This record gives sequence, structure tokens and C-alpha cells, in this order.
Amino acid sequence: MSSSLKKADGGVPRLFERYVPVDHARVSFHSGFWKSWSQTVRDVTIPTQHKRLEEESFLEVLDFDRPPGPLARPIQPSGLSMQHFFDSDFGKWIEAASYTLKVDPDPDLAAKIDAIVDKLERGQMADGYLNSWFIRREPEKRWTNLRDLHEMYSMGHLLEGAIAYFEATGKRRFLDVMIRAVDHIIDTFGTEPGKLRGYDAHEEIELALVKLYRVTGDPRHLDLATYFVDERGRMPSYFDEEARRRGEDPADYVYKTYAYSQAHMPVREQTQVVGHAVRAMYLFSAMADLACENQDPGLKAACDRLFDNLTGRQLYVTGGLGPSASNEGFTREFDLPNETAYAETCAAIALGFWAHRMAQIDLDGKFTDALETVLFNGALSGLSRDGEHYFYENVLESHGQNRRWKWHYCPCCPTNIARFITSLGQYFYSARGSDIAVHLYGANVAELEVEGRFVRLRQETAYPWEGDVRLSLGLSAPASLTLRLRNPGWCRNTRVWVNGHEIDCAASTEKGYIAIAREWADGDEIRLSFDMPVERLYAHPAVGEDAHRVAFKRGPVVYCVEETDIGTEPQRLRMSREAVIEPRFEDGLLGGAVVLEGEAMEADAGDWAGTLYRGAPPRLKPKTFRAIPYHLWANRDRGAMQVWLLEE
Repeated sequence: MSSSLKKADGGVPRLFERYVPVDHARVSFHSGFWKSWSQTVRDVTIPTQHKRLEEESFLEVLDFDRPPGPLARPIQPSGLSMQHFFDSDFGKWIEAASYTLKVDPDPDLAAKIDAIVDKLERGQMADGYLNSWFIRREPEKRWTNLRDLHEMYSMGHLLEGAIAYFEATGKRRFLDVMIRAVDHIIDTFGTEPGKLRGYDAHEEIELALVKLYRVTGDPRHLDLATYFVDERGRMPSYFDEEARRRGEDPADYVYKTYAYSQAHMPVREQTQVVGHAVRAMYLFSAMADLACENQDPGLKAACDRLFDNLTGRQLYVTGGLGPSASNEGFTREFDLPNETAYAETCAAIALGFWAHRMAQIDLDGKFTDALETVLFNGALSGLSRDGEHYFYENVLESHGQNRRWKWHYCPCCPTNIARFITSLGQYFYSARGSDIAVHLYGANVAELEVEGRFVRLRQETAYPWEGDVRLSLGLSAPASLTLRLRNPGWCRNTRVWVNGHEIDCAASTEKGYIAIAREWADGDEIRLSFDMPVERLYAHPAVGEDAHRVAFKRGPVVYCVEETDIGTEPQRLRMSREAVIEPRFEDGLLGGAVVLEGEAMEADAGDWAGTLYRGAPPRLKPKTFRAIPYHLWANRDRGAMQVWLLEE
């Protein structure tokens, strides 16, 4: 919450004054960690994803002028096909591709987007409705099953793609298509007589509508997002009513509770993160946006409660979330199994969306700490180092059964990680008035406009492998600005110098950000030094899976041990609390990374000779320990992996 209330139009006090993220295209990753990943996504991931969409018969569903062919994804016992949701992947792929176009124009890539837009425009119904499944296969069933069939979820992703394409190219055609679709939704849903009082069970349209409002300024777009959030969880449930209209018994719902879609109670009353993890994070992202746009302290308070519940009781050390495959989400607090972790890549990315939004309305390092953890661990692990293989689930322990996919039966995560990385620049900086917030660290050059002034920020650093950052300012004229530099929550000792003079970090820090207010001149330099020792982490006693276990982290990077590095399953390792673990940069490891090395013990099975149980524990023998960043696992030979290691 802002420390000072500002007046909105009409003299209404503003509770929340939003920091505005920098345009991602104004941040250039000129070297280092994110340059490598960004290039891979641009040059490999986006082109191969379009190829997969063709190979897997996704794009054929947009041939509205032809009779529908065989299903690319068959109907499941639940009565659903993943093909119901194909449009969402078109939207996310277009969004990712558009982010790259804004930085690196590519006529061939633009032509591929235009070809998809051509088909969507031709297929759109006269009233604005747009969904490839229902238009081609079941037009009479549209808007009859919001609980299961994701119509607005798919339209929401198309809308985000249209906004990104418009902002990248200035072309309005796709945006106009999606505005017509939104007009249709406005005409169909709401509290007015004759409208349906429904909302989609898979949240997404809500946050897309806020994005649209920020482009168009049309209050109807904000009002619709507000309606969907406010209506959610109202009883009696709309999902029950529509099930009865379909001739179904609501009690037959496969998930049994609308907590699955966060629709079990009004959102302002929710205190625990429940249900499907991706849906929850998308909903909370929209709630954060609406808290700011509508100056709604009730939504902000709900977001705060839910964020603390997630990070304090339900979040993996990697930033992964949602332990259960059965509901792709949450079970109970402190239930964080390692080998069966679901921890969907999309859920981690969506947590990044939510955490970033929270930091823009309440500049608190706890939000950006979560974003950074996701970036370097639970989300990035979803993409292979070659840029064309993926994890849908991100386990923390494996016996070698987990391998990356070339594609996925439900391929929502590949296009999601692509749009996350291609838009990465926006997460580094934001501005409000004369304040500039520096949220993340990595080699880049950023150009911002702050109160009409041009400001260039340049970071030189080997982060996350090293903790030294040099931040220099480029200004056309001296300017009084406050730089707010995030002090990472993992760092126990931070030092900061301005033009060679050390400042008192403790006295300058508020909620995890170091504030430096002064008149800045062209060429001024800030140096930051974050201590990066190897850190041992232990889980809350209620997390039974991790009792007597230790995880290793250095800076923002969580580590794991792979069988390919130690020649045996890491499940046999026993770590001594006194063992010295040293970091070492290894240039030849998957583009270069810091590894951790030291001595451990291995439980020896050599003298068990077919015995399953015996009266004496296994003999321990010395073993060299080596750990790699978690996000790099499963890029080499097949084998076991473990994050949480037994500690003797």
C-alpha cells in the first residue's frame, strides 16, 4: 500500500498507486544468463512450437470452411478432449511470437501469425463468438458448460495474443476480432435481465480483460473483469444450475467440489489456496490487477492472505506448486511430496505473474523473491537447454522415469514458458512518479521514461552465478530520482556503493528494497555485492517427506544431484552437516553454470546379497558430491535425480 494517498479523478483518495513495468522491448539482454536463454527461445523454441502445432494437427481445427476431421485428441472417459482447448495454445504462441517481433522484426514469423488470424477472423460468428470446437462441432452447445469446457479461458488467451500482436506491430485486425468476441461476452453475461450469471471455471479471461482495458480505456472491459471476479463463488452455484439445464445431476461432478476452480466461496472470503493450481494463480493475478484499478482494499487483503498461505505452507523450494496430479493442484497444507510432485510448469509461471503484479501495487521484496525463485527454478526447469523439449510436471525426485517431452498431450506449458521468457524484460524494472524499482538482476540495458525524462540503466554482472552487480545510469540531464533496489531475501549480507561511497543498507531498506534518493547525473554508478555462500535449507517439521533432509541453494538457484554426475542414485547419499560444499563455475556444462562439489557418504549395497531387510544398517563409504542447478536437470543421460538429500 502506498505510504501517501493520491487523488484520483473526482478527488477520490487512491489507496494503491501502481508501479508501471518497463516495456519488455526496451530491455536488451546483451550478455550473460538471460541472453543465452532468450536467444534459444527466439531462435529454436518459437519456430519449433509452430512446427509442432502443424505436426500435431492443431492448426487444422481452424479450417472453418471444411467439415471437421478426426479428433487430434480423442474424447476421454470424462467426456472431454484436450481439443476443446486448442485455441488457448494459438493465443499463447502468438503472444510469445509477438514479444520477439517487437524486438526483432521477422516477416516470416509475422506471416505465420497472420495466417492464424485469417482463419480466426473467417471463422468468427456474426455475433462475435469465437471458439473453434463449438463453431465447427457443437454450435448448439456453446455456453452450456462453463464448468468444464473452457470457452472463455481459450478466448482469454487469444485476447492476450491479440494485444501483444497489436502492441508489437500496430496491426489492429486480430485485436478487433477479439474485441468483437469480448462484446459478445458482454452481451451474454452479467446481472442484467436476460443475461447468464455465469463465469468460466478456468480463470484467464479476467486478467486478459484488464490488459484490454489498459489498451482501450473502455470501462466495459474493466467492468466485465470485475463482474467475473465478484460473481465467482456466489451461491447457489451457477455450475449447478447449468448442469441441471443439461439434464445432469450436479453431484456427479468429477471433482465433487467447486474449490477445484476456486468457486466454492466468494473470493474475498478465501483464506487458503485450494484447487487447480494454474486456475488459482490466474485468478489471483486478476484480483491483484482489479485491486489496483478499482482501488479495492478487500481484494488486496484477500491477495495478501492467499499469498502468505501459499508461500508459508504450500510452496515447493523450487517455486513449484500443486503437489497432486489428480486435480493438478493442491491437497492439504504442508503436503509437498517430491517424487510425485505435479508442480506444473504453467502454475509456476502463473505464480510469477501474480507475484509481479503484487509487487507493482505493494513494493515488497517477498513478492519479487517468489518471482525470482520461479524464474531460476520451477518455471525454467520446464524448458530444456536445447529449447525444444519440455516438462509439464516438475518433480523434485526421480529414479530415471522422468524425461522431457517433445510435445505434450495437453501442451499448455510449452507455449506458456515461451511467452514468459520472451517478455522477461518487463519483470526487471518499473517506475512510479520519480521512483524506479529494480526488481531483478542480470546483464542488460534498459531504457525508461520517468516523468518525461529519459533514463538508461545498464547492469553488468554474471548473476546468478556471482553476486556482484554494477548498475550505471545514463541521463540527458541531472535528475532527482529515487532508485529502489531489491535486496534479495536469500542474501544475508549486502553492500552497496554509490560512486564509490558505501551507503548504510540497513537504514535505507524498506520491505526488502534499498531506497537511494538523490540527484543523479549521467555516468553515476551503483555497485551491489550480494554474498552468495552455499546455503543449506531445511523444511518445516510438518513436511514429513523432507524430515532429516537438506536442500542446497546458492543465491536464487536451487540445486539437485543427478545420477550421471555421481555414478549412483542420489537417494543413497548421506550428507554430513559439517561437510564443506564449494561452488565452481563449469564452462562446459550446458552453456556454463556453477556446480556445487564436496564430500558425502554413500550407503553401500554391496554386502546385502539379495537381502531385503537385516538387523544392521548399511555400511557408509566416502562419495564425491556434485550438484547442478535444478533447472538444468534431465538435459543429459537418463538417470535418478534428487533435490532433498538425507543428512546424517
